[in-house]
Amino acid sequence: MKFPAILLISLALAGCGGHEEPAKKRPTATPMAVTTATAEGSEWPTVREAVGTVRARVSGSVSSRIMAYVREVRVNQGDRVRAGQLLITLDAKDLDTSVRRAEEARREARSAEAEVESAIRAAKAQFDLAEVTFQRMKDLFDKKSISHQEFDEARARLQLARANHDMAVSRRRQLEAKIEQAEAAVGNASIMRGYAEITAPFAGVVTEKRVEPGNLATPGAPLLIIEQTGSYWLEVPVDESLLPSLRNGQRVEVKLEALARSFEAPVAEIVPSVDPATRSVMVKLDLPGQTGLRTGMSGRARFPGAVSKVLALPASAVRQQGSLQFVFVPDQGRARGRLVTTGEHRGGMVRILSGLSEGDSYIHPLPPTLIDGAPVEVSR
Repeated sequence: MKFPAILLISLALAGCGGHEEPAKKRPTATPMAVTTATAEGSEWPTVREAVGTVRARVSGSVSSRIMAYVREVRVNQGDRVRAGQLLITLDAKDLDTSVRRAEEARREARSAEAEVESAIRAAKAQFDLAEVTFQRMKDLFDKKSISHQEFDEARARLQLARANHDMAVSRRRQLEAKIEQAEAAVGNASIMRGYAEITAPFAGVVTEKRVEPGNLATPGAPLLIIEQTGSYWLEVPVDESLLPSLRNGQRVEVKLEALARSFEAPVAEIVPSVDPATRSVMVKLDLPGQTGLRTGMSGRARFPGAVSKVLALPASAVRQQGSLQFVFVPDQGRARGRLVTTGEHRGGMVRILSGLSEGDSYIHPLPPTLIDGAPVEVSR
């Protein structure tokens, strides 16, 4: 059997007033002074809610630059690391051998420096002597004091001495190039050896560990994931229709259910491209100063949309009785509870979806002792 809504309200409200004696024994109640307000339409911005994921603003993968077996992993998931801290060591036997060979080649090249310099000095002395001798023989030849043969022999000795000196200098240049190559080889071998020790690129927390000792590390394959703590944002895919109303710095209401926390967050970045599969654009909301954040947490962001005219009342004008919500309206000198359906709460106001129309009067402020059917006197 169905009962009228007004009867249900009366029964519910009667329960708030306690036990009442029969009317014939009840004295006449003094009307309660109340004030009324008129239900009016108000501008109510529509809100689009979107679910996003908390991400660290700075996050990076740690990988190897060489192919080698992992010898030691010094961190575990959840460990905090500092910039430059040693995280992973690789097997470096072959690399150590390469460094030793390069250093031996450099020592061998440098050991020839003294011999080459000595040869240059000797060749220079021979060249200087041959040059002085040739000049003396030329003077004698000009005076007809020596023969052509003696002069030619002096000139040949000078040319030979010059060639020997040039050859010695050329050997030094070749040796210098060889030493330079050996130095470069040592440097390259040392760099490759350094790649066997993998360090943290920045301070943060290890969020993923994908390697164990004995695994083969290959260039570019992520071994660890590190994220920088203290700097997070909420990445939220938003419908492309909201793109014209979004701007950097705009403050958006955010709720993190895992932390039972709500606050406003500014828009830090709007990705310029739209995902063709979902027709959404990625918006990143800055979360500065928020403690307890973890990558992967979910959050809800409420983006303002178009403004519409709705019926909204102060939330304090609506009384909750069990699962029912109602307002009090004056009716021929008495307060009557009227069942209403409410919507979104915002800024101390609540949207009325049904049960009350624009222009209707309702009692506000709402006396806490007011019950359905109570005599009231509306103050002007």
